[in-house]
Amino acid sequence: MAAKPKTTPQKSGNFFAVVGSDEGLVREKALDLYNQLTGGVDDGFTHETIDGIADNSESAFEICSSTVQALLTLPMFGGDKVVWLRNANFFADNVTGRSQRTEAGVESLRATLERGIPDGVKFLLTAQGIDKRRGFWKFIEKAADVQVHDRIDTSRDDWQDQVAALVTRRARELDLSFQPDALALFVMLAGEQSQQIGNELEKLDLYLGTGRREVTEEDVRVLVPLSRAAVVFEIGKAIQMGNASRAIQLIDEQLEADESAIGIMRASVIGVVRNLFMAKLIIEKLKVPTGNYSAFSGGLNRLPEADRAWLPQKKDGSGVNVFPIFLAADNAKNFELAGLQHVLEATLKADQALVTTGLDHRLVLHRLIVEIASARKAPVRRR
Repeated sequence: MAAKPKTTPQKSGNFFAVVGSDEGLVREKALDLYNQLTGGVDDGFTHETIDGIADNSESAFEICSSTVQALLTLPMFGGDKVVWLRNANFFADNVTGRSQRTEAGVESLRATLERGIPDGVKFLLTAQGIDKRRGFWKFIEKAADVQVHDRIDTSRDDWQDQVAALVTRRARELDLSFQPDALALFVMLAGEQSQQIGNELEKLDLYLGTGRREVTEEDVRVLVPLSRAAVVFEIGKAIQMGNASRAIQLIDEQLEADESAIGIMRASVIGVVRNLFMAKLIIEKLKVPTGNYSAFSGGLNRLPEADRAWLPQKKDGSGVNVFPIFLAADNAKNFELAGLQHVLEATLKADQALVTTGLDHRLVLHRLIVEIASARKAPVRRR
């Protein structure tokens, strides 16, 4: 007898998966999809929701068995039925997920899905963590209508760009707009979690009411809680503005909170000085317009390769990491190029002093901050 040919699973229109590391967005999109599939009507009898949080491998096996049983049981009163395996945590690369008992349960679920879900039954699977190296994920990709919502990776150089784009898009849905400094501060305060971003935007929406729809930096300071990332941003901003006393005050607070001087240097000072220097070169030598972000970004990415090869690039190779340089561009106009070059060299020496000498760390940082502030041109006073 000839062997049966292997069949490739086809998307049937009754299997849906919403997965990803952005827990808030996964929950939000899954609930929206569930309401669409059920027509927004759940009487407690027709549809079944199964909690996917497993405490151990035996619990994971039982959850899979319950899901299989729910998929094969037609609704009591006829009509369509939606089975939702919600917030499953045993598809991840963890102790429970790697257990043989868990794998047996998952394989049973997969076999049921491969044989085909009965007519009139729809299956929705949601999971915040899923190991994409495993066969079950490869099956899901082929057989289900999949949505993937992953958290923005803050280890990437362009994470601020991505968060700023997300904030701008979601703010627009609320008819909100941000002043540039307000957007930069909000990005640092709210972080990369879409749920947190959404919560903070809703607070701003309620705070502003119907009269004013542009978010200022002061609005952000009043409503969004200060985080460590925001302190880093605040130190950097004080440095750019030539506000040495504010920068020193924040640095001293961080040192008193047991933050390392080297950590403060690397997180709050070196990047700021480097961005000021690069922004000044771009303004003076490359003549890129700095009026708004779109013009600045487009101008940089249209430069010949040789003119932008020295600029920080996004890790995915899609262009220049624009956002931090754009934030520095306005303040860079208040420095001379030679002054910034001197500051860059002074910063390198200060960093080396922190690492290789026994000099007082607080004094090293204070001297550097004063030196940077001294390089900033005094604003011209109008008579």
